[in-house]
Amino acid sequence: MASKRNILLFAVLALLVANAYGKGKKKQPVVAYDNRSIIINGTRQLLFSGSIHYPRSTPEMWPELIRKAKEGGLNLIQTYVFWNIHEPVQGQYNFEGNNDLVKFIKMIWEQGLWVTLRVGPYIEAEWNMGGFPYWLREVHNITFRSHNEPFMFHMKKYTEMVINLMKKEKLFADQGGPIIMAQIENEYNNVQAAYREAGKHYVKWAADMAVGLYSGIPWVMCKQKDAPQTVISTCNGRQCGDTFPGPNGPNKPSLWTENWTAQYRVFGDSPSQRPAEDLAFSVARFFTRNGTLNNYYMYHGGTNFGRTSSSFVTTRYYDEAPLDEFGLKREPKFGHLRDLHRALRLSKKPLLWGTQNVQKISKDLEITTYEKPGTKICVAFLTNNNTKEPGTIQFRGVDYYMPPKSISILPDCKTVVYNTQRVVAQHSSRNFVASKKAKIHKWEMYKENIPTFNDLGVKSKSPKELYRLTRDTSDYAWYSTRINMEKQDLPMRADILPVLQIASLGHGLMAFVNGEYIGFEHGSNIEKSLVFKKPVNLKPGVNDISLLAMTVGFPNSGAYMERRFAGPRAISLEGLMSGNLDITKNHWSQEVGVNGEKTELYTEEGSKKVKWVPSNGKPSAVTWYKAYFNAPEGNDPVAIRMTSMAKGMIWINGNNIGRYWVSYLSPLGKPTQEEYHIPRSFLKAKRNLVVVFEETGGVPEKIEVVIVNRDTICSVISEFHPPHIKTWERKDNVFRAIVDPVKSAQLSCSDNKVIANVDFVSFGDVEGACGAFSPGKCDSPKARKLVEKMCMGKNTCTVPFEREVLVDAGNDSCPDVAKTLAIQVACAHPK
Repeated sequence: MASKRNILLFAVLALLVANAYGKGKKKQPVVAYDNRSIIINGTRQLLFSGSIHYPRSTPEMWPELIRKAKEGGLNLIQTYVFWNIHEPVQGQYNFEGNNDLVKFIKMIWEQGLWVTLRVGPYIEAEWNMGGFPYWLREVHNITFRSHNEPFMFHMKKYTEMVINLMKKEKLFADQGGPIIMAQIENEYNNVQAAYREAGKHYVKWAADMAVGLYSGIPWVMCKQKDAPQTVISTCNGRQCGDTFPGPNGPNKPSLWTENWTAQYRVFGDSPSQRPAEDLAFSVARFFTRNGTLNNYYMYHGGTNFGRTSSSFVTTRYYDEAPLDEFGLKREPKFGHLRDLHRALRLSKKPLLWGTQNVQKISKDLEITTYEKPGTKICVAFLTNNNTKEPGTIQFRGVDYYMPPKSISILPDCKTVVYNTQRVVAQHSSRNFVASKKAKIHKWEMYKENIPTFNDLGVKSKSPKELYRLTRDTSDYAWYSTRINMEKQDLPMRADILPVLQIASLGHGLMAFVNGEYIGFEHGSNIEKSLVFKKPVNLKPGVNDISLLAMTVGFPNSGAYMERRFAGPRAISLEGLMSGNLDITKNHWSQEVGVNGEKTELYTEEGSKKVKWVPSNGKPSAVTWYKAYFNAPEGNDPVAIRMTSMAKGMIWINGNNIGRYWVSYLSPLGKPTQEEYHIPRSFLKAKRNLVVVFEETGGVPEKIEVVIVNRDTICSVISEFHPPHIKTWERKDNVFRAIVDPVKSAQLSCSDNKVIANVDFVSFGDVEGACGAFSPGKCDSPKARKLVEKMCMGKNTCTVPFEREVLVDAGNDSCPDVAKTLAIQVACAHPK
């Protein structure tokens, strides 16, 4: 009995001691960091992140976008918080539909991914006013993004609202949620010098304010060299492995918050591209330089619905991301980065716990290793920085061939599992196919009345500034004046006409004289101002001059955004018999918007308020068109092709899917964007209302509803490609091959489709790219037969890269040529 008492007493004492020790010991935060990495729940992490913005897609699309991001190897999703959609009217908040931030974050957490919340409130993001609501511009004595009391008051109030919402929903990591990091401000170094001392004070205030509101997770500031010690400074750009000087302190990790997957586009731009190989090189390079977090901006760009894009930015956003505008995998970018993430995960232990060593072999060749002494934990990165010439690196007794500008990853310091220049992942080509079911018939039209001076309510001596006039409620504003001309004022000769000249601060302008359409002029993203100069017919007596001025989004970047201006500023009539006549101060009337917006012609109910007539098939300015169509067949994404129109807006069942502008051609002679995304969730089975407001004149009869797919898939494998990354694994600290490492071409159709046709096969010196291959000088007919045998009718297939299998014995037309196997197939639903 005494023995049992002693045991019980000892147990109680031990419990008391342990409890006392626990009370004295400092509790470790859920999310911490040191100079190596972010640490979550006590475990170091390699973080592969991608930007997906909730308002640039729909709630119905979010789960699949997140699932594909996870499939692509991401474990972290980054998003901005968009002030102007959440508080469009001061004090009135909107977190519904596409704006449901909480729902979006919870969906990410349901799939097991973390979140970086970029609170802003300035976000840039090619978003209208950089995310600021218009009402903020009209706050008395405000200066955006400066140590300015009115701005700081509203910025803190908004930031606190967002933080409190996240806390209420228990979404921060230390509450058991997915948010592991947050960002305050955005690329402030770009404008800081303009604000001088006020800029320095503002940076410190912003950091202190954010951390003071919530300190349970780390806060970051991107591109902020003088970031306060309470936050982590991070890198944005294309080559942070070479350009980032490091974080703002010795005990902070190197984080890359924006690795641009291409470039956003503005109307008038040529295509923007960034090869998968260059993107992969940049990520691998960053990880060789102590980086442990890379975020792709964007991973899915999506759509700038409605009027949300900033000045001149296209409705389609970052379409060249790994997931394109429609959420389809852009191959090989998606697959090549997925394979890179797997290669880096195979190297996780040495990357996070090993000691770095860099050995410079020559000007362009180098070896970087992370190795834990006394163990087999080792990874090597072999780098060739020469952009034109291949090289050879001898490493631990073995020669490794290095393609130009490439990095090879050896997770065991022996085996090349990945090279940034050698794409093993499949390729794809996007197709826009006219829908068979969604034919648009019977276009009807309604033409806007051209208002005159007495029709418009707001009077002033000279034209009012456009931004302040519209207050971001419409892209459009009418201006009108009236002038009396004597017969002797007008030119005597019939072949000479007066000229109307308008100097405008942008962005576009249409002119009408006595109801007659005179013409259209516009600025550009680089030079927003314009000069309109057109001959006009004036008559003796009263003449009405009416202008439809327009914005194409508000500015989103630069210093003193609250002091930008737009619209007509100087107007004159030239070539009169009495000389030039300045009519800028002739007294003007104004009105915001066009009538069709006010009557909501784009809705079923609103469309009944006017009398429509059949379309006459002729281009007509300031004209509304409407028609109906049934939902397209299948489940593939949907778009509307607008190549027969010029400039305006599109609504589907009352949803504004954005601005179109196909008359603004790039230097290549083509529109920057021809097709415009219609989310499937906007559609009904039958009688979908499409309404188009055409500004300058188009022909709606040629508008098409199209289905979007990436059913053209390809594989391109050379003799220098490594086997697929899935060949290897690291288990119980042992790196090993799961299967026999065999080089092969691998093809996989999406959405349960099968390979319905083999379009192209070449085993030789192929030229071109997926969707546009052409055979080289040598080939093998046997290769095509083998591909057809192994792939036809299957969802996936693997074709081994073996000369003896792909070429008839003794029948190789070019035995000394390094071979490339190129395959292109078409996927379709099984019949």
